[in-house]
Amino acid sequence: MPRTTPLRPQPVKPATLASQKRRTVLGAGATLLLSVLTPLPAHAARIVAVRVWPAEDYTRVTLENDSDLKVSHFLVKDPDRLVVDIEGVELNPTLKELVAKIQSNDPYIKQVRVGQNRPGVVRLVFDLKSAVDPQVFTLAPVGAYQHRLVFDLYPVNPPDPIEVLIAQSNAKEAAGSSSRPQAEPVHEPKPAEPRIARAKPEEPAAPQLTRMITIALDPGHGGEDPGAIGRGGSREKDVVLAIAKRLKARIEEQPNMRVMMTRDADFFVPLHVRVQKARKVQSDLFVSIHADAWVEPTARGASVFTLSEKGASSTAARWLASKENAADLIGGVNIKVHDKQLASVLLDLSTTAQINDSLKLGKAVLREIGGINRLHKPQVEQAGFAVLKAPDIPSILIETAFISNPEEEAKLTDDTYQEQMADAILTGIRKYFAKNPPLAKNRLT
Repeated sequence: MPRTTPLRPQPVKPATLASQKRRTVLGAGATLLLSVLTPLPAHAARIVAVRVWPAEDYTRVTLENDSDLKVSHFLVKDPDRLVVDIEGVELNPTLKELVAKIQSNDPYIKQVRVGQNRPGVVRLVFDLKSAVDPQVFTLAPVGAYQHRLVFDLYPVNPPDPIEVLIAQSNAKEAAGSSSRPQAEPVHEPKPAEPRIARAKPEEPAAPQLTRMITIALDPGHGGEDPGAIGRGGSREKDVVLAIAKRLKARIEEQPNMRVMMTRDADFFVPLHVRVQKARKVQSDLFVSIHADAWVEPTARGASVFTLSEKGASSTAARWLASKENAADLIGGVNIKVHDKQLASVLLDLSTTAQINDSLKLGKAVLREIGGINRLHKPQVEQAGFAVLKAPDIPSILIETAFISNPEEEAKLTDDTYQEQMADAILTGIRKYFAKNPPLAKNRLT
């Protein structure tokens, strides 16, 4: 009977152990290589705030975020729409708030739809009320703002500013003529009075004001740029707009004056555009209205500034001009379409005459303002304010009070003080023209 040989486990050869170890190492290496080559999901940008600034000039939509965004856009007709794709961002509650921020009276946007178009891409669809010329650009962090993605929606056919002024003047005359029949019986007997000869000394003033005088009022800051903020929370852009509107109403009560405002609502206007607007309507004067601020709350008083050819008249004036000239950084200017030549408004041969006339206007206004508030400086100061660089328009910048001073902040928000300031500025303007009648120019009236 044959004997069975028992099966014995064969010892593992060293070569076999080495090959297993090699396979394990290769597998781990492959896993590591795949982890390196496989892209990790990028950190999605986060929208931290959305703001909408509707105005007749243009509507601005701002998306503030914590990193720079890549964006593309295109227009669609019938009906008019603007489609914007934002990459590297996920839809969040803050972005959804944009839908509710579109106002029914927005001149250009009917509504906006927001959705996740595909992973990592959010699509905005603006349903438009009319065709627009969009400008889409980004702004680097500045001041209290983080990165900003901006959509400026301009009308394809903006209204002509001179035509707008003429229409306003015609409406003013029509309103005045409707009330004349009641006043005519009162004035009829006057021409027959023999003492009318006494009015002869005043007659030279009448021919001097035969043409319409156009005054450009420029409420500082606006929109993304709040200007200085008082301790009580008052914003410079709000109080100066209120004063400018009161001044506009008073000027338009004058029979020979009309007003163009660089902004009549809460929206941003670049500094060079403010000058451009004044020149387009051939303004006779440019009056920029601001509220001052300083690091110490004790600073107080009103000031008037003009342009300077030879540098600032004081260190404080130089500092203030630098601060005001930085408004474009806060407000947000599209550098790609920024007209550098217009922004600088190079001083030409007429600048000396402009500065002389501006000083005369500034002195007349400063004297009147001194009657309602303490003056910060008793004389007109000068510095290189960009907004005063229209070479052919006498221009002044008025600091109505220190909004950083709690007492003066209360004044700036007070109706009575605003009315007194408007009256004082108008009186100064009238006294300036009494001594410096406007030249007879070939202007549309």
